[in-house]
Amino acid sequence: MPLEFITPTECPVCGEDVPREAKACPGCGADERTGWNEENTRYDGLNLPDEAFEKDQTPPSSSTSRLFRNVTIGVIIAALLFLFVF
Repeated sequence: MPLEFITPTECPVCGEDVPREAKACPGCGADERTGWNEENTRYDGLNLPDEAFEKDQTPPSSSTSRLFRNVTIGVIIAALLFLFVF
């Protein structure tokens, strides 16, 4: 007697809600045959907000590296002026 497959309420591959008694996920098309049960493709449930992916955040070391660059350029210019004058 074969066991009856029970459709999950949430797709373990993409996290989409799966309608009751659906044969496949409406979001990604996964089904029992193609991997609803594979551990390495399980959905981890991590839903980060869009703000977590904003790229306008500057790393803390950028102001330090900018200061170092400006000081270095100033020293090089001062050294070149000194060489040309003397």
